[in-house]
Amino acid sequence: MPESPLAGQTPAGLPRRLAAVVYDSLLLAGVLVVATALAVGLTVAVIGSAAFQAHNPLPGNPFFRTYLLLVCFFFYAGFWVYGGQTLGLRAWRLRIQQRDGRGIRWQQALLRFLIGGLWLIPTFYLHQALKLGVGSSLGAGFVALLLLLALRLPDQVSETELVSSNTHSR
Repeated sequence: MPESPLAGQTPAGLPRRLAAVVYDSLLLAGVLVVATALAVGLTVAVIGSAAFQAHNPLPGNPFFRTYLLLVCFFFYAGFWVYGGQTLGLRAWRLRIQQRDGRGIRWQQALLRFLIGGLWLIPTFYLHQALKLGVGSSLGAGFVALLLLLALRLPDQVSETELVSSNTHSR
């Protein structure tokens, strides 16, 4: 008889959840640098170097922003759906799963991603609309992130859970 998928697993605590977020954010920054370099290279190949230097069409471009958002989504969701762990989750021995222990589906990954990204709203709103400084905006975003993690809102909405395993990851 196979071992219960929930055996040896407890809900992940806030400090480990936050540590995994920080670790994955650093990795995602590198992925976004590469994705941006690819977009710049493609743009230069299409419009030419001189035109690109005269007017870089990428900043503020809705297609470029959507591309970067999709890169972020597939970075997280790909790891979540195929294996249940990003590299940050693996480093902190955490795993994302459905409540019955099975792997999550793409729809659940999308819900987790969207809800998990809600902390960005106060960050950008305070900086762009209210013209608050970067430090104050990031501080408000960090408080929103802590609140999301403490309330486990991405878990609740997507019907998933982030668990800490006492055993090595599979």
